[in-house]
Amino acid sequence: MEEKKLDINSIIGFVLIFGILAYMLWQNQPTPEELEAQEKAKQEQVEAEQKSKAQEQTKVVTANDFVVGSQVDSLQQIKLQNKLGAFAYSAINSTIEETVVESDLLALKFSNKGGYLSEVKLKQFVNYDSVPIYLIKDNNASFNINFGTSDSRILNTKDLPFISSVTKNGDITVISMKLKASETKFLEYRYELKEGDYMMGFTVRSQGLGDVINQSQAINLDWNLKGYRHAKSISYENRYTDIHYDHENGKADYTGARDADEELEDVSWIGFKQHFFSSVLLTDSPFKKANIKAENLVKDEDVDTLYTKNFEATIPLQLQGGEINQSMDLYHGPNEYKTLHAYNRNLDEIVPFGWGIFGLINRYLFMPFFAFLGGFLPYGIAIIVMTISIKLLMSFVQYKQFLSQAKLKILKPELDAIREKHKNNKMKAQQETMALQTKAGASPMAGCLPALIQLPVFYALFQFFPSAFDLRQKSFLWADDLSSYDTILNLPFKIPFYGDHVSLFPLLASIAIFFYMRLTTGQNMQAQPQQEGMPDMAKMMKYMMYFSPIMMLFFFNNYASGLSLYYFISNLISIGIILVIKNYILDEDKIHAQIQEKKKQPKKQNKFQKKMAEMMEQAEQQKQAQNKRK
Repeated sequence: MEEKKLDINSIIGFVLIFGILAYMLWQNQPTPEELEAQEKAKQEQVEAEQKSKAQEQTKVVTANDFVVGSQVDSLQQIKLQNKLGAFAYSAINSTIEETVVESDLLALKFSNKGGYLSEVKLKQFVNYDSVPIYLIKDNNASFNINFGTSDSRILNTKDLPFISSVTKNGDITVISMKLKASETKFLEYRYELKEGDYMMGFTVRSQGLGDVINQSQAINLDWNLKGYRHAKSISYENRYTDIHYDHENGKADYTGARDADEELEDVSWIGFKQHFFSSVLLTDSPFKKANIKAENLVKDEDVDTLYTKNFEATIPLQLQGGEINQSMDLYHGPNEYKTLHAYNRNLDEIVPFGWGIFGLINRYLFMPFFAFLGGFLPYGIAIIVMTISIKLLMSFVQYKQFLSQAKLKILKPELDAIREKHKNNKMKAQQETMALQTKAGASPMAGCLPALIQLPVFYALFQFFPSAFDLRQKSFLWADDLSSYDTILNLPFKIPFYGDHVSLFPLLASIAIFFYMRLTTGQNMQAQPQQEGMPDMAKMMKYMMYFSPIMMLFFFNNYASGLSLYYFISNLISIGIILVIKNYILDEDKIHAQIQEKKKQPKKQNKFQKKMAEMMEQAEQQKQAQNKRK
């Protein structure tokens, strides 16, 4: 009975314990909100694991993804083999570091990750803030070859480890960067740096990779660069920052300051040009095709102060016998005409001297003359001497122009009389006006033609001074840099289209233009009275007399002070020439007597004048016939 009782007690005890546990579990069961949160956490964990696996399978291979050199163990070698295929050899034997070399002109760094130039310093130049000029630094540039492999990989050389070596051959330093599949199979970037030269030899070649490179897939060379700001005014520098190129058998062209996306054929070189410095990729065997892009990075010059433009070039490479073999050159240096011209590869087209006759005047007249003056004179004085020389040579043009205006002024009473006499017959008035002007040798065209002769000179000089590398960082009077704007006052605010400073040379040039136009406009208004049915030229010229100096003041406030200095001196000399001509050379009484003598002489008309007279006569006859019919 006791055993039976014990069994019953045990059973009751177990039941009670189970009930208590059940009650405790029921009391501590999660709420619906807690169940939902747990389910969500589980789902997120599953998704994270799936994402991690997907990323591991599709991750882009870079040199930072693996350990290199002696630290690689057997498991890592297998991982590298899976990632890089044949080029795992290069990762195992490479180190992630930079190779540093220098010449007398360039200080260079080559990144073993990617094998390309990671830093280019021009040792002889500094920027507006006395900081050394760097064309490449801090990942603003990349050089990459994109290609497929026979085992279905797509590789980018910019992400892969190269093995470097440096050797000397006289005054030439050879830098070899190899992406190796074995000791005898590799892709090589070979650079040859010479003393006293901004041009480097550059060859991209492969050896023994015919069975590694996928022959059916495109092989593209991608070259990108973001141009650093080097000048005081980033917006002014950006006007002269663009892509220049030589294509189609020696045809030089450029994109201009705008954003660009262009396809080119038969390209000999592509230059990422800034105002005074360029990076150029050249080849002796032209690229069949190339795509270039330029993007302005200065949306707000108060905020965007580091870079000017982003440049891109994509060039398909052609295999030769299953291998890559492209011989090229790299230029990193100044846009100095004599330096670029010495290479005899049409690189001097990078200097924007202007097209057609304007470029010819600059290349063969102004540039040699200015270089001669700059050889023994301070550059500010050289500008003044050059300006005086040009104005004296062109003074005969001003004399002809002013003489024509003087003749028209003397004839004004007679011309007014003709218009009054034939005020009801405009055609007849024009006929007699032309006849009188022709006899007196005082055609209005005689004053326009000399002005047209000055235009090529005016525009050529407008192109010359901003492009003259010799003016860079040369001071004169209060101007610290004749290639940039001068400053006599910094404003606490910014005026639209003007800036936040006051430049004195543009101000002086504007004042000189005003007085010059006042002299010439006054003469023109007296010489050319208002004609019926025609715009009021006197009023228009009066407006121009005030508008032109204001436009000059706003437009040139951020331009090179050397150009403003030229216009200031040029207009001062023009004022002096006009005063001398007016007061000491031209005698109105004498001119009047000469006109009267010419009027007496029979005037032989040229073919154009004769044709015009016949047309006006026919028009007059038709008008008379119409009046009779009415």
